Amino acid sequence: MNVKFVQDTSKYWYKPDISREQAINLLKDREPGAFIIRDSHSFRGAYGLAMKVACPPPTIQQNKKVGDLTNELVRHFLIETSAKGVRLKGCPNEPYFGCLSALVYQHSMTPLALPCKLMIPAKDPNEEALELATPTDPVVELLKQGAVQKVPEDAHACNVLYINSVDMESLTGPQAIAKAISQTLATNPLPAATTVHFKVSTQGITLTDSQRKWGKEGGGSVRLFGFVARKQGSTTDNVSHLFAELDPDQPASAIASFVSKMMKR
Repeated sequence: MNVKFVQDTSKYWYKPDISREQAINLLKDREPGAFIIRDSHSFRGAYGLAMKVACPPPTIQQNKKVGDLTNELVRHFLIETSAKGVRLKGCPNEPYFGCLSALVYQHSMTPLALPCKLMIPAKDPNEEALELATPTDPVVELLKQGAVQKVPEDAHACNVLYINSVDMESLTGPQAIAKAISQTLATNPLPAATTVHFKVSTQGITLTDSQRKWGKEGGGSVRLFGFVARKQGSTTDNVSHLFAELDPDQPASAIASFVSKMMKR
């Protein structure tokens, strides 16, 4: 007998941590049948299936203008779990499946209770979202300019110098960054800097560091930038985190613009 091995595509369509809004943004410009499964934030142990459809339900069409229907083309279904397996909630004619992959593969062959068949992706939807973006999309432009380097899972990264973190109490915004820079430059000796792999995604900012001295050969200027975050364990106090650009091809202005773009998603 000939044995056929099926590629595991779950890494492309199972995105447990993304939000409902992020799922809509990833799918709204895709073809009908495109989908993502995520962990449900409302029902513990259940999953949310978001899928692009060809047209919204008739009741939605009657109550919305044509320009407002884009997001409604992404339908949402709850996948419940039990001792019998997983299946679409509220669809008594749907069978139970032993795992999410089995549910996905069956619905890719026949829609059953879904509006159309699921289209199993051959690549990560985040990659396809970049390909579908217009040439004037700021994210795409930053990628072209080399401001950041593309890395997997909707994240982008570059190397910068981590300088210092300064407590701000409740101060935020540009004033907090300016105060942190002033206090840092007033210290003697200056804080030792660290080379940081600065990765930005829709989920936040991740830092991975290795030791490096602060400063540039030849006495060149160092351009600083930073962001303000809530102090760990506090509900009112903030911390300003300061960085300096390390690579002239990855300027502070481009990095800051890119972070702002990603955090608004």
